[in-house]
Amino acid sequence: MKAEIISFTDHGAMLAQKLAEELPKHGICCEAWLKKKDAVLPEGVRGAGMSLKEWTGERFSSADALIFIGAAGIAVRSIAPFVQSKKTDPAVLVADEQGKHVISLLSGHIGGANALARLAAEILGAEPVITTATDLQGKFAVDAFAAGRGLYMDSMAYAREIAAALVAGKRVGMRSAWPVFGPVPEELDREGTPFVGFAVDVRAIQPFAHTLHLVPGITVLGVGCRKNTDALHLKDTVLQVLREWQVYPESICRIASIDLKEKEQGIAALADFLNVPFTTYSSEELEQVESENGFTESDFVRSVAGVGNVCERAALKGAGTKRLLIPKTAREGVTVAAAVMDYTVCMEE
Repeated sequence: MKAEIISFTDHGAMLAQKLAEELPKHGICCEAWLKKKDAVLPEGVRGAGMSLKEWTGERFSSADALIFIGAAGIAVRSIAPFVQSKKTDPAVLVADEQGKHVISLLSGHIGGANALARLAAEILGAEPVITTATDLQGKFAVDAFAAGRGLYMDSMAYAREIAAALVAGKRVGMRSAWPVFGPVPEELDREGTPFVGFAVDVRAIQPFAHTLHLVPGITVLGVGCRKNTDALHLKDTVLQVLREWQVYPESICRIASIDLKEKEQGIAALADFLNVPFTTYSSEELEQVESENGFTESDFVRSVAGVGNVCERAALKGAGTKRLLIPKTAREGVTVAAAVMDYTVCMEE
């Protein structure tokens, strides 16, 4: 996590310096700045030689958190032109110049501002100010749960509906395709079928009328193709297969194939599109892979590649499991399979 801190007074600069010294001990890289003319800069604090709007604009999309040490109004006016979405906005905090309060101003859950405000307050000996209703009532916060585990959320509308239901004292549903470790909050119903709930899965299952999907990135896609297959055709084919099996593309964490395809531009382009690594294995490595249900073998593929099935074996090899999520599916020179890594849903961070 990268945090940018800006202060406007000499005492505020001292607080910025303290945060910049202590936050890295918690894995947060920091830069501290002072926006004041003719200031004497404490060690580790830099002068902000630009307008506050320029400073904020340059960092709003590149930093994970912005911490303003000064009046809340200054922070609000500074970030207002750049605020876009709960999914993308950084955490924004405001600490008063005397270090008495630290306010979580923006992106409390997904951006981590609530947690960061508590940490910054602890460092400064201040009082954290948290205004989100689920936190105030001690309720489960589904967006914070997802953000803390790197899960993709497919609907902000359903996330808000879940939060509203919990604040109103209602229970919401929970389903998981994997074992759940740790105590499950009482307000989450794992057996019944409330109107709204969430599912931790790589597939678009619908256990509730309004289902929020929390998707872990644990699916390995095995891909084979004819030499020089058109990149657009390959991408469209893969995405079509994922749709047919109701698997979220956001769950893909790796693409795997045989080393003969290491320079296949279509597969490389697909990996770039999905923003995941492309890994290849030798025919000997793939031949050693085991499956619970065997493989769909091809004599022709074996004669060319030295192994009778590429996509299924590559997917299982990459995932380190023996169970396929999507078996070999062949479409116009492209073969696709998928496997899921072992996973556990941890209720406590």
